Amino acid sequence: MKVLLVNGSPHPNGNTATALAEMQKVFEVEGIETTLLQVGSKAVRGCVACGSCREKGKCVFDDIVNEAAPLFEAADGLVVGSPVYYASANATLVAFLDRLFFSAPFDKSMKVGASVVVARRGGCSATFDELNKYFTISGMPVAPSQYWNSVHGLVPGEAAQDAEGLQTMRTLARNMTFLMKSIALGKEKYGLPKNEEKVATNFIR
Repeated sequence: MKVLLVNGSPHPNGNTATALAEMQKVFEVEGIETTLLQVGSKAVRGCVACGSCREKGKCVFDDIVNEAAPLFEAADGLVVGSPVYYASANATLVAFLDRLFFSAPFDKSMKVGASVVVARRGGCSATFDELNKYFTISGMPVAPSQYWNSVHGLVPGEAAQDAEGLQTMRTLARNMTFLMKSIALGKEKYGLPKNEEKVATNFIR
């Protein structure tokens, strides 16, 4: 089984990386293959709503978003990690996720999602909620832990001192592994839930 981990921090060796590395240790023990993608330090522009992805099957801007799409498609789970900026995720990561989820044409349902947020002090819950919305709109079960998935630290290395936060990461990785394996068994025995033809409405008709 495979998990794609996305580091939305501009610091590849910062506290967000520490949190994700704690999960990777558990995945390795559990026999889960991991790929870590560093996104926060990339120049990623936002979606311009051009609609080209509907025809091309990929984003018109050929950058890390298109590189990530096949990795995401091949994965059984996706972990998205972000520092907290003004009680929100890093804007580069948000631009990346907007375009990745919108432009990648494959079915994302029943891939397991997990978000990880890192802050000095506050804003974790708001950022955690923001990131989870990408999963729930895509039919992706969200892996739970023993607490909201947050780790605290300011300067690089401080996250390693957050014993509860790191335990939350390990629990999250174990629960995510269990959920991915359970879904794989469920697919084998029962198949995927049947999808109705999508009904799209708006507020003017």
